[in-house]
Amino acid sequence: MNVIAQLLGRTGLLKLDYNLLRAAMVIIFAWFGYDKWFEAEIRGLLPIITHGPFISWTIPVLGIRGTAVFLGASEWTFGTLLFLGFWNKKLGMLGALGSTFTFIATFTVLPFVPDAWDAGAGGFPAMTINSAFLLKDLVLLAVSVYLLKEDVQRVLNEQPR
Repeated sequence: MNVIAQLLGRTGLLKLDYNLLRAAMVIIFAWFGYDKWFEAEIRGLLPIITHGPFISWTIPVLGIRGTAVFLGASEWTFGTLLFLGFWNKKLGMLGALGSTFTFIATFTVLPFVPDAWDAGAGGFPAMTINSAFLLKDLVLLAVSVYLLKEDVQRVLNEQPR
């Protein structure tokens, strides 16, 4: 096991984590943001959006189409900021902060979403597609917090003392 660890350590492959995670989040926000421009996507997400403690306000205030535009524009904004974070530490930090808030807002829907647990399999913790769809946001939240931590440290390190 030590040989494998030493070999991996020498390759430099493990130093890619920060950039790989940033690039993955940029792709995710680009793709998810693109989907939000289509009403069918928002209609499919209505059971999730209307039960979210932090996002349920969007449908009554903005309507379905307005919610789609708001979410799509937000995701593209955070994705763009994360992308720019490859070169600009402060913009990257803003993108990571927005990303963190995004996944707090979506993951906290999990306890409230209808039909989240498969009654035929005994209910909780047997997931349905609704809960599985939201569970991925736990990993995306963890990645967002990691990027935020790294970006804050990068910004603090460049400030004069």
